Amino acid sequence: MGTISVSHTIRNHWDTAGYEEIARHILGAHFSLSIVLIGPATARKLNKTYRNKDNPANILTFPLAKDAAEIFLNITAIKKEAHRFDFTPSQHAQYLLIHGCLHLKGHTHGSTMEQAEEKILKKFAIR
Repeated sequence: MGTISVSHTIRNHWDTAGYEEIARHILGAHFSLSIVLIGPATARKLNKTYRNKDNPANILTFPLAKDAAEIFLNITAIKKEAHRFDFTPSQHAQYLLIHGCLHLKGHTHGSTMEQAEEKILKKFAIR
């Protein structure tokens, strides 16, 4: 069985309730996922290093193997942009986790991915 772990490099407490259940639902029992809560400086550095983009991404998803990955969530960006999507910051973080996990399952941006996101948002009563 795979493991889901949540860690952070940020100082403030952030509620991660539901993260493991969401990830397990999407990725399955044998997938290992590390979810790391980060701030903007780390997000910018990772985005520049691995994507050659000089801005702090709100989420970065890195597949490590067929059944393992890391997801980095930039909590500062998530707090700032949540209102634009009619989410609370906590809901927006959960949405981005769903989005990242769907990418790991092979989804690409488009209507099929959006429908899958909406279905999962409803399942977990996020929207």
